[in-house]
Amino acid sequence: MRSLQIAATGMSAQQMRVEVVSNNLANMSTTGYNARRAQFADLDYQQLAKPGTVTAADGTVLPTGVQLGLGVRPASVATVLAQGSLSQTGGDLDVAIDGKGYLEVTLPDGSSAYTRDGGLKRSATGEIVTADGYPVVPGITIPAAATSLSINAQGDVYAYFSTQVKPQQIGTLTLASFINDQGLQAIGSNLFKETEASGPPTVAAPGQDGLGTLRQGYLEESSVDAVREVSELITAQRGYEMNAKVITASDEMLQTTVQVR
Repeated sequence: MRSLQIAATGMSAQQMRVEVVSNNLANMSTTGYNARRAQFADLDYQQLAKPGTVTAADGTVLPTGVQLGLGVRPASVATVLAQGSLSQTGGDLDVAIDGKGYLEVTLPDGSSAYTRDGGLKRSATGEIVTADGYPVVPGITIPAAATSLSINAQGDVYAYFSTQVKPQQIGTLTLASFINDQGLQAIGSNLFKETEASGPPTVAAPGQDGLGTLRQGYLEESSVDAVREVSELITAQRGYEMNAKVITASDEMLQTTVQVR
């Protein structure tokens, strides 16, 4: 019976939906995390009678036909591009992106990655790096004698010294944007990589070319809505149960047929 295979695809789809929801809930406290949504598409259709087919009986044209669907398949796991709320931390190297854009970092293999996690740190050599130690592009080194830092909305970084009144500019943070943010490849650790689907990055100073601005002393919280995720979880669970009921019903129908024979 086709219903067994069709219901099995439905159960697999709902299981994947639960896995996506569980990942969202697990990242409720992840800085700069954007929730994901599982999206599905129907499978091919078995054309028992195509619409518009001329019947052999009287030559009339079938207005609808008979098309039997064969189930469902995963289409994509899309990123919900909604900015999380900004949480004040007061840290000199905590910067939230208020609007569009990503910070660029350099990976150990020399390639570039992009992140919205602005919880930056100071390395042993004074370089501004991510929590995992990846240098932020463009490279900025904080002088050892600096007592504090100031980062304005346009990304200019100033160092303060006890021996002078005016601060010294030591660099400018830039932001990168993409034509298709959904096409970025997530590689973990709050990092994304460029793909052919995302297009090449456009790099500019914060506040220019439609990019967001920086907020020093803030971090962007996860955009996961716990209430919505729990609702998605309940819906997925009920969908899984209903597909399981279809398998049970199909099995009982097959059992009845065997007993009749």
